[in-house]
Amino acid sequence: MTTRKVIVVGGGPAGASTAFFLAQAGLDVTVIDRARFPRDKPCSEYMSPEASRILHEMGALAAVEAAGADQLVGMRLQSPDGTTVQGEFVGQHRYRGFRDRGLAIPRTILDAILLDRARTAGVKVEERARVSDIVRDASGRVRGVTLSNGKPGHTIEADLIIGADGLRSIVGRRLGLITMSRWPRRIALVSHYRGVGDMGPYGEMFVTCNGYYGVVSVGNGITNFAIVVPVSRAAEIAGDRTEFMENWIADHPAITERFRNAERVGPVKATGPFASRARRAWVPGAALVGDAADFFDPFTGEGIYAALRGGEILAHRIIEAADAADPRRMDAQLRRYDAARKREFSGKWKVERLIGATIGLTPLINRSAKVLAKRQDMADLLVGVGGDFVPTGEVLNPRFLMRLFLLPTG
Repeated sequence: MTTRKVIVVGGGPAGASTAFFLAQAGLDVTVIDRARFPRDKPCSEYMSPEASRILHEMGALAAVEAAGADQLVGMRLQSPDGTTVQGEFVGQHRYRGFRDRGLAIPRTILDAILLDRARTAGVKVEERARVSDIVRDASGRVRGVTLSNGKPGHTIEADLIIGADGLRSIVGRRLGLITMSRWPRRIALVSHYRGVGDMGPYGEMFVTCNGYYGVVSVGNGITNFAIVVPVSRAAEIAGDRTEFMENWIADHPAITERFRNAERVGPVKATGPFASRARRAWVPGAALVGDAADFFDPFTGEGIYAALRGGEILAHRIIEAADAADPRRMDAQLRRYDAARKREFSGKWKVERLIGATIGLTPLINRSAKVLAKRQDMADLLVGVGGDFVPTGEVLNPRFLMRLFLLPTG
C-alpha cells in the first residue's frame, strides 16, 4: 500500500501544520473541519517563542506579524498573597532559539493564516463537514471517516486518517484512545475586551484560592481574558457565562480598575474539562496530534506550539513511509511518531503537572512565588521552559526544586 491520500480531521494549528508539511512532500491531503473559517476558538491565544520557527517554516510568520500580533518579552505571575514574579524570554542567550519573544494573536486570524498556508501547499479544505465516525476494514485497520451533516452519512476513504480535532476529539474517542485524569479537573471561560488598562509586553497570570485567570494583549487594542476554575463550578457557569465573568472581574481588585473602561467585544466561550490524554497516539491507519493527543491544563499556555510541533513531527514520520507498499512500514513510523512525541513533550508534561499541583495548594504557590521574586535567574529559567526554548531538565532537577520548595524564603 502506497500512502498517498491523507485525511486530516481538524483545521486548527495541529491539523494545518500536519497537512502543510505532508502536502509539501507531495501527498494528497484533505483537511475536514466542522466550522467555516475564520472561526473563533476559546484559547489563551499565546504562542511561545519557539512557535515562530515553525511559523517561519510554513511561510506564515510574516503574515502573523503583519496582522498585528503582539510580541511578548516574558510572563508575569501574581500569587494569591499578591507576590509578583516576572520572568523574561529576552536575554537568555545560551538557550536562544529562532526568536526570543512570544506572540499573541486571536485564533480567528491565526487559524485562517495557517489554513491558507496549507491551501497554498496544495491541501484541499472541506469546511462545515462534521466527522461522526471512523471506518475500518475487515482487519481492523482504519480506512476512512463517516461524515454526518444533518443527512445520512457518507464515507470518505483514505490511506491514513489524522485526528487533529482538539480536546473533545471525535477521532480519538471513536478509536478508544482517550482517557481523562481525575485531578485536577478544570474548565475555562474566555473572551475578548477592548480598552483594558496597563497592558504591556507581558502575558499575565493571577492565581487565586479558587482558580486562576490571565490577560494578554493579542494585538490591535484587544485583550484576551481567560478564567480557569475547578469543574465543580460548572453549574454556576452554565447559568450565565457573561455574568460569571463580569462578577469575577468585579471581585478581583488586581484587575478591576484595569477593566473599568473596557468593552467586551466577543461572546464568553467555555471549554474543558481538561486533563485528557491518549494512551497512545496511533492505531493502524490513524494517528492523533495536538490537543486530540494530549491536553493537561492551560496554565503554561503552550498548546499552540505543541500543536504546531506535533504536526511537524508526525508529518516527518508519515513521509518516511509514504512510498512503502507494506502498510506495516507506516505502522512502524506511527509508532516512532508516538515515541518521538513523548520524548519531545514528556519533560513539559512533568512541568505542567508540577505547576498544576502547586496551583491547587495556596501556601505552596505563595511560598514558591516569594522564592522566584527574589531569584530572577530561577524565574527566567521557569518562564524559558514555558517558552519551549530552555530544556526542562533545568527546572526538573533536585537543586532547582529544593530551592523552589524547601529552602527558606527570608
